[in-house]
Amino acid sequence: MSTEKSVIKGTPEPGPVPKDSIRLYSMRFCPYAQRTRLVLHAKGIKFDTINIHLRNKPEWFLEKNPLGMVPTLETPAGEVIYESPITCEYLDEAYPEKKLLPSTPFGKARQRMMLEHFSNVELHFYKIPVRRLKGEDVSGLEAELKVSLTKLDEHLVKKKTKFFDGDTITMIDYMLWPFFERIEMGDLEPFLDNTPELKKWRAHMLEDPAVKATIHSVESHKAFFKGYAVEKPDYDYGL
Repeated sequence: MSTEKSVIKGTPEPGPVPKDSIRLYSMRFCPYAQRTRLVLHAKGIKFDTINIHLRNKPEWFLEKNPLGMVPTLETPAGEVIYESPITCEYLDEAYPEKKLLPSTPFGKARQRMMLEHFSNVELHFYKIPVRRLKGEDVSGLEAELKVSLTKLDEHLVKKKTKFFDGDTITMIDYMLWPFFERIEMGDLEPFLDNTPELKKWRAHMLEDPAVKATIHSVESHKAFFKGYAVEKPDYDYGL
C-alpha cells in the first residue's frame, strides 16, 4: 500500500508490511524524509510510502512512533526505526548490496562529523526566508550560513573530487542534498556565488537517478513554503 495524499486522524491503519518490502512513513516536502527516500532509491530497495498529515496525525501512527516524526521506517517484522540519519544507516546495513557508507570506522566517523557540523545550520535554509517574510533581521543567520557553505566548498577544493567523499555519491551527499535542492525556494542561490566547487557539486547531484526520482520542482517547493511560512502547509500540494 502506498499513498500520495497524506493520511489523517481517523484514516484506517494500513495492512502489514509485505515480507519482501519495507514501509516508509513520510511527508512529500520534508527534507529529512527525502534523505530516506534518496537512500531507498539509490539502493534499489522495494518499499511503499504512507504520507502523514503532520498536523492531523492518525492515532495508529502515533502508536508506532509516539514522537510522530517522519521519516519512520517499518519492517515486515513490525520493527520501527526513525530519525533520518538512523533510518539511512539502518538501510545501508540491512541492505548491504550497494553500500553508501565507507567501510572503515574512521570513514563512517568522518561522514558523521561532517553531517554534525552541517546540522548546526541546516535549518537556516528555512529560518532565513521565514524571518525575511516577517521583516526580521537575518544578517546573523546569513553570516552563519555563508561560513558553513564556505567550509563545504573548501572541503571539496581539498578533496579534488566531484562529491564529498570521492568521485561517486556516498551517504553524506544524500544527507546534504535535500537542503540544497531547496536553496532556490528561499532565494538563497546567491550564497553559492562564492562557492564554485559547491555549485559544481550541486550540478552533479542533479544528474543522479535517486535525486531525479525524489526531486520537486522549484515552483512546488515555493508553493509549499508559502503555506509553511504562515503555518498553513498544504501537504498535498500539486496532487
